[in-house]
Amino acid sequence: MNRKERQYRLAVTSNSFCTFEFNLTKDLIEQDIVRVTDEGQISLLEQAGLSAPCEASEFFDRWEQFILPESLEDYAGTANVEYLKKSYEQGEGEVDVDFWCKMGDEEGQVCVRQSFFIAQDDITGDLIVMVVSRDITEQVIRQREQTQALQDALMQAQHANQAKTTFLSNMSHDIRTPMNAIIGFATIAASRIDNKEQVSDCLQKVLSSSNHLLSLINDILDMSRIESGKMQIHDQECNISELMHNLVNIIQPQVKAKQLDMFIDTFEVTNEDIIADPLKLNQIFINLMSNAIKYTPAGGTVSFRIMQNTTFKHGYGDYVFIIQDNGIGMSREFVEHIFEPFERESTTTRSGIQGTGLGMAITKNIIEMMNGTITVESEVGKGSTFTVNLTLKLQDVEKNAEQIKELEGLRTLVVDDDFNVCDSVSKMLKTIGMRPEWTTSGREAVHRAKIARDEGDSFHTYIIDWQMPEMSGIETARKIRSVVGDEMPIIVLTAYDWTDIEEDAKEAGVTAFCAKPLFMSDLKSALLAANHYSDKEEKQEAVWTQADFSGKRVLVVEDIEMNREIAEVILTESGFIVETAPDGTDAVEMVRKSEENYYDVVLMDVQMPIMNGYEATRAIRSLERVDVKTLPIIAMTANALEEDKETALKSGMNAHIAKPLDIEHFIEVLHNYLH
Repeated sequence: MNRKERQYRLAVTSNSFCTFEFNLTKDLIEQDIVRVTDEGQISLLEQAGLSAPCEASEFFDRWEQFILPESLEDYAGTANVEYLKKSYEQGEGEVDVDFWCKMGDEEGQVCVRQSFFIAQDDITGDLIVMVVSRDITEQVIRQREQTQALQDALMQAQHANQAKTTFLSNMSHDIRTPMNAIIGFATIAASRIDNKEQVSDCLQKVLSSSNHLLSLINDILDMSRIESGKMQIHDQECNISELMHNLVNIIQPQVKAKQLDMFIDTFEVTNEDIIADPLKLNQIFINLMSNAIKYTPAGGTVSFRIMQNTTFKHGYGDYVFIIQDNGIGMSREFVEHIFEPFERESTTTRSGIQGTGLGMAITKNIIEMMNGTITVESEVGKGSTFTVNLTLKLQDVEKNAEQIKELEGLRTLVVDDDFNVCDSVSKMLKTIGMRPEWTTSGREAVHRAKIARDEGDSFHTYIIDWQMPEMSGIETARKIRSVVGDEMPIIVLTAYDWTDIEEDAKEAGVTAFCAKPLFMSDLKSALLAANHYSDKEEKQEAVWTQADFSGKRVLVVEDIEMNREIAEVILTESGFIVETAPDGTDAVEMVRKSEENYYDVVLMDVQMPIMNGYEATRAIRSLERVDVKTLPIIAMTANALEEDKETALKSGMNAHIAKPLDIEHFIEVLHNYLH
């Protein structure tokens, strides 16, 4: 096979668009270089401004005008007579290069070429180089698409892994918040077990935090709905005062741990009873307050103000919630991206502050679902202010604060270093029917108490803030008490847990405490209690003690002894005769051996070591006796998903109650089957 035949075969097998050869020894192209296209033959020498014979090195130099800048260095380094000679001298028989070049005369048309330089010895002794060039544009584009697809897949996998990690970190942070409150107040209750009032107050706060923790767990279980965009707002009747006081109970341990000053107050909130989603509202405010606490150094200040603006939309109220801190703040650039998922300020990373970058995105999403808005103002080193605006439906538009006849016309002095608090409390007192006056100074309050006494028109009630810069509320109360005697009620306002100062406060003459933020209902309750017009000590009985299931026999099937103990106490105090079984096998045997209609109801756990609740229920239903066909069997289980409820019903159970128990719902379900 001669050289021309080899050249032809190589051109065909390589799918080349151009094949030619040149004498490397003499640096000479002896024949024209012709490329055959659909339009005819094109002379590459003519395109380069040359004609045969010509120097190969000049041809390569001229051809560089068609090479794109990003490929010019590679092309010039390879299509080079000296480089090729050196390569072949070192034993290389083939050299190749890929390059981007212009395609035809059309502007912007480019392609990718691949050229092979193959060395062959000539009979004359000269070194002949065959150049085979082919178009690999489609191949390169396909490879780029495959590479991009792989990169996209890798990025998605990395994002999925990051999402898992950040989700777990976020849940750890969110769960620890109420857990801190639960552990803290349980510790206080245990240390002051003989103080019935304090223990009762601590247990109420533990219950509040536990309910919030349960709501978080329910959110985790419901993640699939959130991810698929099926998160919903569940509106129900709720009270802003209760929501805010629960919030304070939950975040208080964090505030105390960092030794921060916390101020929380209201301004002209006339409607407390609203229709909204309390869980979502809690989620919004706990997230914002937790962030304010987290990004504020020890000794700093966080504040929360609740305002109600005038609205002309009948049946609705416009509420403004302002969360402010004097912490590390944020850069102007970061503020623009704060509500984007996974965004975190670099300074917080360097300072070691934990966070996922998801909280603000979730918060904004919930607020927008409630047709509200959230804005932020921040400056590095000076802190941040978040403002949430929500229009909420009111429960009763016509409901107004009633006056307290016993206090009508009585003179009252409000003492708080914040003018807005003084103004807000004074307006509430005026609505109640009292004659309010105010001052921002403890010293002035003592002076005015003396003047009022000397003029024969003493203040009937004093409402004093606990934390004031010049003179504390306790010290102010002590000095006022020394002036006015023991009869006049003195109420101290505070955003903190007052158990630590209760003894000192009472010794100073404080009559009662009232927790901030102060709403109308809180103020009225405090005034009535301080003036002994209501029995503050009257406690509502537990809901289960009000139920009457006397004579009813229940079989509690539960493998965990502590859970059996809790159920036994509640059910016994409700009037039940209680029997227990530690496993499904025991339950089936106890029912089998009992007389017909012996048990009125069975409360069945699901996850048990030997026989689970589903199997036990099916076994009981299959016993050859009439009463088991209608015997109420109720699942009482921590398997709380909707599919768990469906499985329970399919196995023959009558109802499904999720743990931890909602006692009111629990009693209601029992009523449905036993009355």
